[in-house]
Amino acid sequence: MRLAIIGLGYVGLPLAVEFGKKYDTIGFDINATRIEELKQGIDRTLEVSPKELKEAKNLSFTTSIEDIRGANIYIVTVPTPIDEHKNPDLTPLIMASRTVGRVLKKGDIVIYESTVFPGCTEEVCVPELERESGLIFNEDFFCGYSPERINPGDKKHRLPNIKKVTSGSTPEIAKEVDELYKSIITAGTHLAPSIKVAEAAKVIENAQRDINIAFVNELALIFDKLNIDTLDVLEAAGTKWNFLPFRPGLVGGHCIGVDPYYLAYKAKEVGYHPQIILAGRRTNDEMGIFVANKVVKLLIHKGHKVKGSKALILGITFKENCPDIRNSRVIDVIRELQDFGIDVDVYDPWADKEEVKREYGLELLQQEPSFTDYDSIVLAVAHEQFKKLDFGQIPTKSVVFDIKGILPKSLVDKRL
Repeated sequence: MRLAIIGLGYVGLPLAVEFGKKYDTIGFDINATRIEELKQGIDRTLEVSPKELKEAKNLSFTTSIEDIRGANIYIVTVPTPIDEHKNPDLTPLIMASRTVGRVLKKGDIVIYESTVFPGCTEEVCVPELERESGLIFNEDFFCGYSPERINPGDKKHRLPNIKKVTSGSTPEIAKEVDELYKSIITAGTHLAPSIKVAEAAKVIENAQRDINIAFVNELALIFDKLNIDTLDVLEAAGTKWNFLPFRPGLVGGHCIGVDPYYLAYKAKEVGYHPQIILAGRRTNDEMGIFVANKVVKLLIHKGHKVKGSKALILGITFKENCPDIRNSRVIDVIRELQDFGIDVDVYDPWADKEEVKREYGLELLQQEPSFTDYDSIVLAVAHEQFKKLDFGQIPTKSVVFDIKGILPKSLVDKRL
């Protein structure tokens, strides 16, 4: 058995490492810099430690398609983003399928882990594999789908101890795929009856979270008008045994803020216009603008001139204690404040300054800022480093908006 993992990001690398401990595994990525860093034992995503990379004795890395030609199991773990119109952008998935198709041979299995809409593997990926290889699906080669459940930055819930959903294009292949994952997943597996079921299961996991967060975000909008602290309400309601502990916030990242659009796209394709899913997306997408506008109102209330005032944003990553800036909705707060003529500085010790510059055109502060230099401060991400800052130095006239609700109420003007 020889495996090739296609795409070595937050999902692919941990998978390659686990398989590399047991099987001959090669990690393939088109990013030459990424491959060179991994060869040196460096993972810039911080999902895998240098020690874990060394433990994967059977793992090698390459950018050459020729190096993966000898594999008989290919696992595709490339990103599946959305485009500017919030429709699925399947370009990385299609290109990866074409790459695999060029080296595919009889008897090989191609497993997809990328989040997609139900039917995508067989309707979009398989035709690309057939076209490039000249082989026939379910006669010459086979497919599986096992949705990723990686939670970036989470050191407790990691690949081996998260239960894995598996599936295959025939009953026999499904069992083979399931056994393969069982060999590295200590939490066990769940064999779904079809690839479509497994695809649908993944996409609704994040759609469900998105809708639940949208509900509490809407509560935050209502309670703001009623002059009630939302977190106080949630803590009171949370004393009931079956109340779900969701908190309001900015919903970004590569999963929760993206996956619902994949399900909505497929629903509209078959003639159903989803109501709740898209309503939740609209609510969550507007929260950054709400935060910025509230900061402006608080500045005015405290006697500040808005245009030309200085704001400090603490955090640009999409979540705490993680360097991932993909689809971070903190940018919505920043852009809205800038539209008001506010001079915005951003400090985030977790984010890569070059990546932030390239993705958002922002220059990160390189040193811990002085709170006395700013008229408004927005705590956008709950990094552990931020919890240790001396917020007591903030001037009383400055506006403090705590999006994450981690600061004492006495220090803040507004919590989301």
